[in-house]
Amino acid sequence: MVSGGGTNLQAIIDAKNQGRIPHAELSLVIASRPDAYALTRAEQAGIPGLVLRKTRAVSIEAYGEQLLQVLRDNRIEVIVLAGFLTILPENVIRAYDHRILNIHPSLIPSFCGKGFYGLKVHEAALARGVKVTGATVHFVNEIADGGDIIAQKPVLVEPGDTPETLQKRVMEQAEWLLLPKALEDVACGLDK
Repeated sequence: MVSGGGTNLQAIIDAKNQGRIPHAELSLVIASRPDAYALTRAEQAGIPGLVLRKTRAVSIEAYGEQLLQVLRDNRIEVIVLAGFLTILPENVIRAYDHRILNIHPSLIPSFCGKGFYGLKVHEAALARGVKVTGATVHFVNEIADGGDIIAQKPVLVEPGDTPETLQKRVMEQAEWLLLPKALEDVACGLDK
């Protein structure tokens, strides 16, 4: 599930193509926005994609039911939130307990929770003056960035970093490595 450019999706696609995710099939990409470039990445990889937006006219529960129906129709067993900026409804979280993975661009519990996403995380890390940041893959629960941690990888903050340079290094050195491995680990566990 994606909302933007899909760099984490591309890392998963690349890992799958390289044989590093043998226990998972990439079956569907769901975007929260029709202009998400991640849909183009999915199409280029031969993965079906669709847009499912949470609108103000639809209750969160109704959105959750729509999403659950799409997931059931496509026989989805594991969900990966790869830059998905819509908070999932509780009915979806309950239905996929310990089967929804999220990547967060910090070492949880630092710089996480409501309002911490994208460059905001790196801006906060730099403002605080931390020397080490990183990324965390965790299971999703009803608390934003509050689910059980699956894996973390540290990344050093370098002198002169900007939020943009730090974001790029965290993606390259942590996110794009952790997320495919975590997906394989979870998918492998479902096969047993």
